[in-house]
Amino acid sequence: MKRLVIIAAVLALMITAVAFAAEKAAESTANSLYYVCNCGPDCNCNSMSREPGNCSCGKPMKQTHLLAIENGNALFCTCGTGCTCKIDEKDHSKCGCGNPVKKISLKGKYICACGEGCKCNSISDKPGNCSCGKPMKQVM
Repeated sequence: MKRLVIIAAVLALMITAVAFAAEKAAESTANSLYYVCNCGPDCNCNSMSREPGNCSCGKPMKQTHLLAIENGNALFCTCGTGCTCKIDEKDHSKCGCGNPVKKISLKGKYICACGEGCKCNSISDKPGNCSCGKPMKQVM
């Protein structure tokens, strides 16, 4: 009987751990989804939003996911819904799926100040705390 209780407890713990990991993975993916201007490589309108809509130049925005924040720019994969690729290590101008990386200037926006290696990728137009709880800093 004691053995069954221990096995049941271990199974419950394992199920909880798997559910927690899946929730964190889904949350991480949701935190990286943004809509950016889709008007071509020469566009510099830098429109970005958490919600679908039109960019400042009037074109519809496209759903993307944030790959990285580097040197005051957000780098987005333009593959669309469900894509989870990363920056191509051999060609930094492309995603792992082969699509070009879309760069958006973050000048005047706020990003997480949690340091190198931080993966929360929070971007905001207002000061506050990022998704990991650390304060945000303004990009100059």
